[in-house]
Amino acid sequence: MEGEVIRKQLEVDFVCNLGSSRYYIQSAYSLPDETKRTQEIRPFMKIDDSFKKIVITKDIVQPYYDDYGILTVNIYDFLLDPQILEK
Repeated sequence: MEGEVIRKQLEVDFVCNLGSSRYYIQSAYSLPDETKRTQEIRPFMKIDDSFKKIVITKDIVQPYYDDYGILTVNIYDFLLDPQILEK
């Protein structure tokens, strides 16, 4: 409010900016159970904004959004489907 710069350290793997959009990305080799998935999305719960949050995994999963609006997608769809972030 007073023109001060505030720096925050986020515990997400990647923060990508594209124009006025921002993407938070967590990478997980595998998501074998809900415990591991909960561990991976925990940093997202500390970020209170409306930008897209994505978990990328090697596991073959259909892209889906959970109750928190977090997209889980496999690496192949993420890299090869140019429309994946709009789905």
